Amino acid sequence: MNYFAHGCRFIDRPYFLAGTACPDWLSAVARRTRLRSRRVRPFVECGSSEQEEFAAGVLQHLHDDDWFHSSRGFAEVSSLLGREFRNLLGPEDRFRPGLLGHIGMEMILDAILLRRDPGRLDQYYASFSQIDPAVIQQAVNSMATRQTTELEKFIPLFIEIRFLDDYVTPAGLLYRLNQVLRRVKLDPLPGEAEAVVEAGFELVAEREFDLLPPERFQWNR
Repeated sequence: MNYFAHGCRFIDRPYFLAGTACPDWLSAVARRTRLRSRRVRPFVECGSSEQEEFAAGVLQHLHDDDWFHSSRGFAEVSSLLGREFRNLLGPEDRFRPGLLGHIGMEMILDAILLRRDPGRLDQYYASFSQIDPAVIQQAVNSMATRQTTELEKFIPLFIEIRFLDDYVTPAGLLYRLNQVLRRVKLDPLPGEAEAVVEAGFELVAEREFDLLPPERFQWNR
């Protein structure tokens, strides 16, 4: 899952919502700082109310990723999308298609949810504006084995830039997908990849309920 799928059900709980986003924030700005369930779980019952909510949100993220990444829908849809990228990039590109099938599908899934309820994104970002980034960074540094000083600076930028707005069009999503590739030091995709992303929108929309089955994922649409 990506940011919006992780958090859209919890926009009325700002610190819990921050917990659902934090593993992805760390992937962006502090890749060596990891949050593990065994280190986070004790804070659900013995921290401050804000820390407890944040820790519970982190555990929700980790739990959701566990079932999502082991699901048949994830395996099938990410494989199909990766195959489309491989057809574009050629068989000599051995690494990017698999990665793109995974992260591209998760970003497109966010786009499908955003298209269905556009107003919820404003509520999502408004909820983040209620948290104190310093409290989040302090909580992370209490839970993780490696400290970070980057998170307190990054969270206000995340709220200001609102890059999830770009996901709802194939061109915008391709732009953000290329940013991810550059961040992990891989070549960006050519403009022709927009057609693959557009086809991916159709694929993910058709399989939405295989990816997010109602018995595991419920929100007020």
